[in-house]
Amino acid sequence: MNCIEIDLETRSDRDITKCGVYAYADSPYFAITLMSISVDGGEVQQYDFTAGDTVPEDILRALVDETVIKRAHNVNFERICLSKYLRDNYPHIFRSYSIPEDTVGDYLSPRGWHCTMIHCRTLALPSTLADAGAALKLEQQKMPEGKALIKYFCVPYAVVIDGVPQFHAPSDAPEKWEIFKTYNRQDVVAELAIDERLSRYPVPAAVWEEFYLDQEINDRGIAVDTDLADAALRIDAQAKATLSAEMSRLTGVENPNSVYQLLDWLEQQGYTPDSLGKKEVAALLKTAEEPVKTVLELRQQLSKSSVKKYTAMQAAVCSDGRVRGMFSFYGASRTGRQSSKIVQLQNLPQNHIPDLAVARDTVKYGSYEDAEMLYGNVPDLLSQLIRTAFVPRPGFKFVVADFSAIECRVLAWLAGEQWVLDTFANNGDIYCATASRMFHCKVEKHGENSELRQKGKQATLSCGYGGGVGALISMGALESGMKEEELKPLVDAWRAANPNIVRLWRDLEKAAITAVSQGTVQETHGLLFSYAGGMLFITLPSGRRLAYAQPKIGCSKFGGKCITYMGLNTAKKWDRLETFSGKIAENVTQAIARDLLFYSMQTLSHCFMVATVHDEIIIEADKRMSVDAVCEQMSRVPSWAKGLILKADGYECDFYQKN
Repeated sequence: MNCIEIDLETRSDRDITKCGVYAYADSPYFAITLMSISVDGGEVQQYDFTAGDTVPEDILRALVDETVIKRAHNVNFERICLSKYLRDNYPHIFRSYSIPEDTVGDYLSPRGWHCTMIHCRTLALPSTLADAGAALKLEQQKMPEGKALIKYFCVPYAVVIDGVPQFHAPSDAPEKWEIFKTYNRQDVVAELAIDERLSRYPVPAAVWEEFYLDQEINDRGIAVDTDLADAALRIDAQAKATLSAEMSRLTGVENPNSVYQLLDWLEQQGYTPDSLGKKEVAALLKTAEEPVKTVLELRQQLSKSSVKKYTAMQAAVCSDGRVRGMFSFYGASRTGRQSSKIVQLQNLPQNHIPDLAVARDTVKYGSYEDAEMLYGNVPDLLSQLIRTAFVPRPGFKFVVADFSAIECRVLAWLAGEQWVLDTFANNGDIYCATASRMFHCKVEKHGENSELRQKGKQATLSCGYGGGVGALISMGALESGMKEEELKPLVDAWRAANPNIVRLWRDLEKAAITAVSQGTVQETHGLLFSYAGGMLFITLPSGRRLAYAQPKIGCSKFGGKCITYMGLNTAKKWDRLETFSGKIAENVTQAIARDLLFYSMQTLSHCFMVATVHDEIIIEADKRMSVDAVCEQMSRVPSWAKGLILKADGYECDFYQKN
């Protein structure tokens, strides 16, 4: 027995779309109902647990054997569910990989568990089993009837008896149950078809090692201060009621949360905005008079949606007070970066309150009136405290460290823009150095020509990937006080100051077009471009490959040649997309930054990492751990990145925050 393909059907009273698989399986009402497997690609075997079927012991023992590959689509689901099943029903077989000093729950080791969803992502294919099968045009695909059957058999219906959720049994609808069993078996068949189609491009062992580390972090989870979350939601409800009542008083509008009613009222006051989005409201506030100004300010407070993350914490917290499963490995399939789910750590509001500890206590132990008296804007206060709801276990601290200007460093390293690398090597201010080259004068942060530093910063953040005036505007150049007529000269000045980066854009696009049109291998800037089997691959310095499915040579909107490929559009539909020189540069730069982060994570794997957010690592550490030691480790470069200058900055805290 070398490989087992697995698909499960389960039930639980918890909504997995909101809480994730860890809390879903943590429920006392969780159960596996069906299990289908294929051993070494053989005929699918099915076990109906509702009918009393038992799984052979050799299969059960294979589940804990790291030398036997277990495969599934979104394998984290199968691994966590089977961990619960074995732990409860076969304790003599179950084997956890946690250690007493760690906080990893009682789960099967992720080693030996491979995921067809991750395999699809490494080739930039859709993540879901149905969409992947459709994109690959496979004969064996996921059955569309499954969604309705899952709702019928896996989700409790409205009746609750003695506080116990009730589920439909197979005997309630025998015909539906037989279709559900076929659906369960067909998922395994569809997974096997994907495995066979993608077998020519196996996931490298190094990427599986990164996946195992990602799974360990997901298994460990991060503790939540549920008292703070509960208090924040209570105060938020009071705040919304108070603010809504005040808006109704000022406007006479029956429902101040109604966009249409409020737009009608604004029109009566002589204001005709197209919408009440953040930018539109902010623009109106610059000229609005009373009472419109106050109403719009109240609208801003009421529209704070980030406090919903407290609700997400409540939904996802496990019985031991930790939220698990918040990270999606290879979530950004174009670059391989992680993405976040459930509580969405990647887009947490920043905190600017100087006395965070006092603010936390005010919310946790005080009242709405206390919070309003001390901080005024209560929704904003609650929003800024979201990070602080994540806490280390008693007696521990958080060590937080992240890369400094990682994309700017990697882009310059790729392009050979030596003056940028020298600036970083000498611990210089990159924004001042950029402005100095752009405007041919000395620029100091708090000294000579300091007003030019902001322009250097805006250009650095906006122009690195071929961005022009539009990029500057979207990055807030106009809001920062710049005039529109000075933006084009600013772009030109940045490009003149960074000729090697501009050359990099052209070289990357030329290599990609040549590789696709001629079917040859092209090398430039330490990157290999190759076309094989309907894929354009870019091999990174780390050896990992980026993939572009079904590439073709197209015509850009400017009339020149460009690369088009199949991918998910903004509507999440499989469609033909167009890329350009700057976007290719962005992809490879962010992909290399991702590889550097995982390299650091692996060198720090002996630490108890609980989260990664963009280029940041969060470690739950004992009081002895040194922040400087973590930053020093993260500043080391792998052998494949010689000449790259890395720097990490960090801090320690008693609750998560942005330093």
